[in-house]
Amino acid sequence: MGAAGTGKTLLALAAGLQQTLDENRFKEIIMTRVTVPLGENIGFLPGTEEEKMEPWMGALMDNLEVLTSNDDGGSWGRGATHDLVRSRIKIRSMNFMRGRTFVNRYIIVDEAQNLTAKQMKALITRAGPGTKVVAIGNVSQIDTPYLTETTSGLTYVVNRFKSWPHSGHITLLQGERSRLADYASELL
Repeated sequence: MGAAGTGKTLLALAAGLQQTLDENRFKEIIMTRVTVPLGENIGFLPGTEEEKMEPWMGALMDNLEVLTSNDDGGSWGRGATHDLVRSRIKIRSMNFMRGRTFVNRYIIVDEAQNLTAKQMKALITRAGPGTKVVAIGNVSQIDTPYLTETTSGLTYVVNRFKSWPHSGHITLLQGERSRLADYASELL
């Protein structure tokens, strides 16, 4: 958990890439999130599951750009790195996860504060052997109309798992995005 700009997605993605690409601990990274719009709904999106999820994954793309921006190797090297990283990251819709089992996967549930307790249970119970689930979010930025800081699925999971020795919870306190983002987080 952490306020806007504390680096939740960046850290989760960096840890996933390290454990997937360097340590071969996981086969791939699966990233998902609830599709609750901040403003007006943009309507039907054509395409495959991954193409439909792409507009919701701006945070993933922004953070991948930060993590793979390296001047070594020129544009070809950056392109090859980007292609390798993208081949090991799958964007999945939560709508199609019921009944699935993910084995040896690193699953990032982004914007988890917008999930209900039942949705969190449905996602976490998809984890098979060797799978890690990382749920990240900011309970002060709940966009689902009927959820609160105390009824959010993220809060529910943190409270339910706090005494289990195989789980952990981190609250990030310091903003890293910008001075403006930090000020807006505190003031608005």
